Amino acid sequence: MPDYRTPLEPDEVYHVYTHATGADDLFRTAENGRYFLEKYAERIHPVAQTYAYCLMPNHVHLMIRVRSVDELLTLSGFQTLKGLELSNKISQQFAHLFNGYTQAYNKMYDRKGALFRSRFYRKHIDNAAYFTKLMAYIHYNPVHHKFVKSPDDWLHSSWHSYFTQQPTRISREEALSWFGDLEDFRKFHEVAKRSDISLPFED
Repeated sequence: MPDYRTPLEPDEVYHVYTHATGADDLFRTAENGRYFLEKYAERIHPVAQTYAYCLMPNHVHLMIRVRSVDELLTLSGFQTLKGLELSNKISQQFAHLFNGYTQAYNKMYDRKGALFRSRFYRKHIDNAAYFTKLMAYIHYNPVHHKFVKSPDDWLHSSWHSYFTQQPTRISREEALSWFGDLEDFRKFHEVAKRSDISLPFED
């Protein structure tokens, strides 16, 4: 089961999930989402590859692979770390992301207090079949919650990054290799939708 204590270890894949606290939405406007992704690129891209994301009004789903030890040790503040210290430092990057976004959000909306739940949840993914299922689940989350009828219609996810030749920070080619090719990628998602895909980590 996912929890907030699972260490984020180098070279491992995780489903990361966080939710708004209280009744406030995390993203009131498209600009909020753009700003969050900008800060995500600054804080998380150096420490993890991203395969999928979805920004929902009151929660966020991410599918990441933590970078290798060799890559992490090139980063400022990481050079002397190892083991649990290294894992904790990676978790701190997420905490900095959420806290920094909260500060900007509170300033914009003249608001006070926490925006995200106190800890973010993560589930270690070590099964190739789960990789593909998780990606489909993340991309179909807006459909699951009845915001749209197709992931094509939801602008705030990685779905569109897979159907463009534009540069992207999404690890597109590696993720597509799990499915075969782009057509297989789309077909898998369509089948997953028809089978009413669900996960233990569901929201």
